Amino acid sequence: MIAASPAHPTRLDAWRDAARPLLSAGVPPDAVSWDGSLFADTDELPPTGATPPRVPPDFLELAETVLRHRDAERHDLLYRALWRIANGERELLEHATDPLVLRLSLMAKAVRRDAHKMHAFLRFRPHPEEDWHLAWFEPEHRILEAEAGFFVRRFAGMRWSILTPDGSAHWDGETLEFGPPGRREDVPPEGEGEVLWRAYYGSTFNPARLKPAAMRAEMPLRYWRNLPETREIPRLMEEAPARVAAMVARGASEPSMRRQRLIHWAPSGVSEAMELFDAAAGDREAALAALKAEVLADRETPLAAQATQAVFGEGPLDPPLLFVGEQPGDEEDLKGRPFVGPAGRLFDGALEKAGITRGECYLTNAVKHFKFNPSGRRRIHQSPDAGDIAHYRPFLRREIEIVAPRLVVTLGATALRAMMGRAIPVTKARGEIMRTPEGLPVFPTVHPSYLLRLPDPDSREREYGRFVEDLKRAHREVM
Repeated sequence: MIAASPAHPTRLDAWRDAARPLLSAGVPPDAVSWDGSLFADTDELPPTGATPPRVPPDFLELAETVLRHRDAERHDLLYRALWRIANGERELLEHATDPLVLRLSLMAKAVRRDAHKMHAFLRFRPHPEEDWHLAWFEPEHRILEAEAGFFVRRFAGMRWSILTPDGSAHWDGETLEFGPPGRREDVPPEGEGEVLWRAYYGSTFNPARLKPAAMRAEMPLRYWRNLPETREIPRLMEEAPARVAAMVARGASEPSMRRQRLIHWAPSGVSEAMELFDAAAGDREAALAALKAEVLADRETPLAAQATQAVFGEGPLDPPLLFVGEQPGDEEDLKGRPFVGPAGRLFDGALEKAGITRGECYLTNAVKHFKFNPSGRRRIHQSPDAGDIAHYRPFLRREIEIVAPRLVVTLGATALRAMMGRAIPVTKARGEIMRTPEGLPVFPTVHPSYLLRLPDPDSREREYGRFVEDLKRAHREVM
């Protein structure tokens, strides 16, 4: 057995430095112990002079995320994947049902979800005597170093420290440094700012949308003791039935001016009952669910008969960004979710590099069914035509009206055409804010699948960097 022990447990460069000598020497995964406790060390491997093979960028992105997981087997699992990729399985990550790929994907998903929770549930408190703010957070995985940059960007003008059981991060307004673990007791007690925050939270709480089970799923109880607003939740839940009854008694209010400006977006294909329900009750979640049901039941296009199922959008209401892609791919068609195939995995990595969490965005497609040509056991993607786009455009318009994003980001030519109502070259419009005929702001960029089709690694790396920069700019527009 060969013992391998990366110099740092969560950094990609450290794991790569440990894995390269093993791969170059042809050491199979079963001959490696990644806990560093057995027999020979990687330093004792004979030099081979072999150049390590290049691996797909999406593997490096996956590895960078998985290394932050607490699973002790993460180094071994990644080396097993690397071994297979280097030995002929270049498209390993495209096989989502492969047990190894599935496990790594779930680990990466858990890390990204933990990062989203950190962004949402970390709360700073001012130091009582110094110009400094402190926060305590207990992440499920080792994400502090990776996510500290998010808080530098968000709170660049504030001096702060984030304390966790794994380590601490400190920002003095110019330099970010990491230190030893902290203690919850080191964070100051609640101050006047949190009293005001609780009052604000209570005033914006919507009792008609109270869903305790969904609340506990999105905001697990383990975070509650660090969130000032959770002290108000028991009272607000108790008062909810009476407040809802009072809202019903008052009747409907006029829609906002923004929604009135968008009224002509309403498609003729949407049922009148749903329109009336949404206008009367103001329940956008119910309106979105009704629209989804109508899309799933759509049989007026030949694509519906060919595809496994319709794929509707997913994400929160009132998001800063709504991304519109072209159409579902093979994996999306089978799973019924948008952006879960190879292009979706690349997109997730680009979002992360841009400092955006998938959970804060709404993702959908211009065309809701997978269009393809069968070829043996494979289904070859076929681009939607003008008729396909026109058929689904009313659904897309209504979906965007209900979700109400601050900015729509179109991914590729099909999405841009669906939003603008005419064909526009993405290369000419890319990266600039445009306005639809109805006045909605649109930010065009390329589709992630374009990056997968580039012929050589250098062009893929260059264009991937441009894509990340596009996402960063779109994010800055709404922050």
